[in-house]
Amino acid sequence: MKIEEIIINKTAEAIQTLYNTPIDSSSVQITKTKKEFEGNLTMVVFPFLKISKKSPDLTAQDIGQYLVQNIPKIDKYNVIKGFLNISVSNSYWISFLNNALTEKEYGTKPVNANTPPVLVEFSSPNTNKPLHLGHIRNNLLGWSVSEILKANGKNVVRVNLVNDRGIHICKSMLAWQKWGNNCTPESESKKGDKLVGEFYVLFDKENKKEIEQLKQSGFNDEEAQKKTSLLQEAQTMLKKWEEGDKDVLSLWERMNSWVYKGFDETYKKMGISFDRIYHESQTYKSGKNIVQKGIENNVITKKEDGSAWIDLTADGLDEKLLLRADGTSVYITQDIGTAVQRFSEYSPEKQIYVVGNEQNYHFQVLALVLSKLGYQWAKDIFHLSYGMVELPEGKMKSREGTVVDADDLMDEMTQSAREISKELGKLDDLSTEEAEKIIQTIAMGALKYFILKVDPKKNMLFDPKESIDFNGNTGPFIQYTYTRIQSVLRKAAETGIQLNENIRENISEIEKEKEIIQLLYEFPDVVMEAGKAYSPALIANYTYELAKTYNQLYHDFPILKEENSDIRNLRIGLSLLSGNVIKKAMELLGINVPEKM
Repeated sequence: MKIEEIIINKTAEAIQTLYNTPIDSSSVQITKTKKEFEGNLTMVVFPFLKISKKSPDLTAQDIGQYLVQNIPKIDKYNVIKGFLNISVSNSYWISFLNNALTEKEYGTKPVNANTPPVLVEFSSPNTNKPLHLGHIRNNLLGWSVSEILKANGKNVVRVNLVNDRGIHICKSMLAWQKWGNNCTPESESKKGDKLVGEFYVLFDKENKKEIEQLKQSGFNDEEAQKKTSLLQEAQTMLKKWEEGDKDVLSLWERMNSWVYKGFDETYKKMGISFDRIYHESQTYKSGKNIVQKGIENNVITKKEDGSAWIDLTADGLDEKLLLRADGTSVYITQDIGTAVQRFSEYSPEKQIYVVGNEQNYHFQVLALVLSKLGYQWAKDIFHLSYGMVELPEGKMKSREGTVVDADDLMDEMTQSAREISKELGKLDDLSTEEAEKIIQTIAMGALKYFILKVDPKKNMLFDPKESIDFNGNTGPFIQYTYTRIQSVLRKAAETGIQLNENIRENISEIEKEKEIIQLLYEFPDVVMEAGKAYSPALIANYTYELAKTYNQLYHDFPILKEENSDIRNLRIGLSLLSGNVIKKAMELLGINVPEKM
């Protein structure tokens, strides 16, 4: 039983004994003691004042005395303005450290493959452009949340829904037909996703020219945007695609194959993979069939022009279009089909959609529509909504070609890591091959950590230069701390010191060590909380705190040169578990740590 549970139970016993009144143990609140006060755990005694009929300080004194007398693992206590600060014995913390060092996967739970899975959908790219900075946050969040859920014992299936059809795809196809001169990725020496993305931008550029011409001839802006010949041609192409036109399908398959090859290269560089990939082109028809059944059951209304709508006004929303007048589907149609197909395939415990917060309303509607269509599991749909990523230069726009390409950003990070490592002389003793591998590890660690340390719900500013700093709350700082720990452990082994020696529990003065031990003790709770909150930021910032605290110990106290063998063994044990926890925590963020740097 954890010390917090023991204290909570004994506090309920104390209230009963001292004041002859039973309480629910859930009313006992315990937090970590703030650094400026003495102690390890702090109890709030204000909920008990009506029972004790005493002041906060006297009530805290009563409870503190009872706990010291009845829990051998508590050394002492102090009271500050009604807050009871409890000091847990050194022997308890060292006993914990000894036990944790024997656990191979300390802090995580084994995956239970026999339970219904949790489906985590992320990435979901459009096949009309390459992945960009916004996709990077999406992919990193989806991957990390999946790993954190697995660390909590969940049976996770990572899925990707590729948006490979629709008007945006047709815009790229039409532009290639008009101005591509039969070019290919090979003929242009470009990744296929980048080539297709250029034609998407070209369509927008030419379409804007038409809009201006129409406005000059008397149309207002809204009318001009709807009446361009380019947009009408793209809409005609979409209708032909849905009707199965062979020429349109052939071009669609050809250009999509270019994009998929490009995506695969980017995913590999990012360290991302999926257990199952769905394609909108394969799920939208089932969505249309489900909508048709909804029409037959009077849940969905078919209007005079042939369009299909569902009225959600009674639920505080609005009317939602599910099929256009020409019979073509809209975005939510395929999401309905995909959700139903996934449930039939996996019967999941939950379906989690990792999608930006601009789609909050969409997923609110999706869950409500599915519920009205009779799918009881719609309540288990969860939208992991995250904020937008901006650069110091401002927002990005795909149609205008001002997005930051994911490949270009990763290449830039690698070059920065190379230059900074060379400047600091961190890789001087390594071979070219070893150095290049570590440079890649540092670059991706910097990128991933900087994005994941921010609460997913918040918008964020990504600064490449700040992210790759070897000081401060960054991936490279944590990676360097890990390599420092491994260096200590290698030197210990070289001098014949046993790394797995049992640490004596009755060491008296270990204040700094105890601070690190308590951080290590908290790791399983941090993993559990990150799983509940779907927040890699909790893991990231915990890991920084651990790395920072270990570095303070490293700078202020000797480890291998410590003359007292008991304290030396304690610090080596601390180093070993700190290294293990940092490595595991970084794995949960999708980040590798080098053994040398």
